[in-house]
Amino acid sequence: MEMTRYEHLSPSDQYQGLPAPPLEKSFPRDGHFITLPDPHSLQVPPLDLRDAIEGRRSLRHYTREPLSLEELSYLLWCTQGIVQVQDPYYTLRNVPSAGGRHSFETYILANRVTGVKPGLYRYLAFSHRLLEVDTRPGVTDRVMAACLGQAFVRASAVTFLWACVVYRMAWRYAERAWRLVHLDAGHAGQNLYLAAGQVGCGACAIGAFDDQLAADVLGIDGVDEFVIYCAAVGKKEDR
Repeated sequence: MEMTRYEHLSPSDQYQGLPAPPLEKSFPRDGHFITLPDPHSLQVPPLDLRDAIEGRRSLRHYTREPLSLEELSYLLWCTQGIVQVQDPYYTLRNVPSAGGRHSFETYILANRVTGVKPGLYRYLAFSHRLLEVDTRPGVTDRVMAACLGQAFVRASAVTFLWACVVYRMAWRYAERAWRLVHLDAGHAGQNLYLAAGQVGCGACAIGAFDDQLAADVLGIDGVDEFVIYCAAVGKKEDR
């Protein structure tokens, strides 16, 4: 924390005139994709904001009811959905981020989503699609093990894993980025809690995970891109 104070910062790469890194990580064009329903067409029940905030609780017990693809689309849209692009410098999304840099890549473990094969997927925010990452047997157990064996990960309908491409933020803010990306994680997590409540779900944020195991299951290096936050989601029992 001391070395991220402004008096200790190095000149940022943006200040030095270096090109901005991509606002989305590359992906194989021949991968298996799932097109998500248009978020603007989604019908969700009304929910009073005060009720949503005062009723927000971490929930670790879920029914076996699956999420619909429309509900998953809504949760992804609320947590990282893009509403404006100013390439190459920033995006405006449904959550705030320092300088609009949005350094996160969203991965989901889909255990019970209607029409979606169980497995690990990556959310492609620019095209509002899912990219299949790993649907082999055992991937749920690997994600649960990375989350220190917490069984509600396996019981969830979906578990979100946010990975941080830290240079996307550090390009503009140098060492200060190490503070800012953690603030961004909180914004995404709280939006997930509120949006989950609107579609009859509960959520539980997860900060207890093994960094290297989590990186390994996503196929990332854990250094330039690392898991910063996770959250399980499932249908509530007492709706």
